[in-house]
Amino acid sequence: MNTDWIQTVVWVGLTLLLGVVEVFTLDFIFIMLAAGAAGGLIAALLGVPWWLSTIVAAGVALLLLSVVRPRVLAALGRSADPHRTNVDGLIGLPGTVAVAFTPSSPGQVRLANGETWSARLTADSPVRTPPLGTPVVVESIEGSTAVVRLGERATS
Repeated sequence: MNTDWIQTVVWVGLTLLLGVVEVFTLDFIFIMLAAGAAGGLIAALLGVPWWLSTIVAAGVALLLLSVVRPRVLAALGRSADPHRTNVDGLIGLPGTVAVAFTPSSPGQVRLANGETWSARLTADSPVRTPPLGTPVVVESIEGSTAVVRLGERATS
């Protein structure tokens, strides 16, 4: 029985299946595997035995995964938006004290973007109870609390 057509159907099916999976994942792994399967298909169409077409498919896929995929990801990363978003976008944002701080309880700050956050001062802050309206800058976010340091005008 001639099994060349079965091998061809398997490679075509595998190539299509991996291509469809790539459409849903978009991480450039399955497209490299699909290209490897296409390499196996070409080898099968040239009449090589199934085991050799499998080796060709694996070799092409490994080569693409190790050489091409990192370059594609690096090229796509260059056009990424450099702006920080979400909580990362709050780091370095100025604000003012809206509710007084005490050593035992956090206060609140109104940030430049209009949000009000519960806040506490950094551990190395020289002032423990800054007055209302004192300028501050967000150093980090811990849970739902902004850790702030005194702003430039407050320390001079």
